[in-house]
Amino acid sequence: MKKALIASTLVLAGAMTGCSSLNTSAPSLPLTGAVQSDVKADIEVGEKITGKASVTQLFGLLTLGDSKKYADGVAYGVGSTGGALPLPIGGASLVEKVKSSAAYNAVTESGADVIVAPRYTVEQNGYGFFGTINVTVEGYKGTIKSIK
Repeated sequence: MKKALIASTLVLAGAMTGCSSLNTSAPSLPLTGAVQSDVKADIEVGEKITGKASVTQLFGLLTLGDSKKYADGVAYGVGSTGGALPLPIGGASLVEKVKSSAAYNAVTESGADVIVAPRYTVEQNGYGFFGTINVTVEGYKGTIKSIK
């Protein structure tokens, strides 16, 4: 009887434990980095903007709260962030999709064309059967004035 009680206590304790991770990105290049292109864009940098997105995943399969709108060009590579829930869904990790959704929200809510110097904060929490990913992107509103 004691062994069954100890075993069930251990199983219950294991089910109630979880893990958590927090990742904040920083620009990998200084803002004075040189980029060469034949295209010249005049971008007006405005106020600070923020976008948020979150998702909950059940049993590693069912995704809740996943937006259907994403900004292109946000993914830095599949699985580049690591963490508790790097499951590939639709060719990109779930974290990358949530980052892309947060960027879309920041751009559409502010009326920006681009996010200048984006910084992503990714918070992942795993609790055995389910996990959450919360992403916040901060940057500056970029409005394209002309392209030559």
